[in-house]
Amino acid sequence: MTDFHTDEVPAERGPLLHEHTQRLSYADTDPAGILYYAAWFPRMEALQTEYLFLNGLRQDTLLERFGWWTVSRATHCDYLLPAKLFDEITVELRVGKIGTSSVRFDFEMWRRADNALVATASNWLVSVSPDQRPIRLPAVLRECLVGKDG
Repeated sequence: MTDFHTDEVPAERGPLLHEHTQRLSYADTDPAGILYYAAWFPRMEALQTEYLFLNGLRQDTLLERFGWWTVSRATHCDYLLPAKLFDEITVELRVGKIGTSSVRFDFEMWRRADNALVATASNWLVSVSPDQRPIRLPAVLRECLVGKDG
């Protein structure tokens, strides 16, 4: 997206990893036809899961293949503009920050009709051992986030 419609675009944005466009449906909205606030979270999770899946990191096989898995520690969403029934929204996934045992994924939700940023969000994903203790971010996951040279 090049023509930002709002001043809310994050100053430091990680590289775009993945995106998906979808038209909002009736089930996404409240009685006034405005997007129900919690509808962003399933879209964020689906995009993040798809990106990891496309890079060989299936959530359902991480433990048996690698001996670790991931859990969400926290999520946050800022609602900037209303999104309404039948709006086409592109959700973008970016790496926000990589820590010792976690990664913050950043999301931007763009309304296609007017190129307006309607929401921004983050999800902190932690790599954990089978007994749910944080572990150092595994190399295969780090490579998925920054590439083999990063």
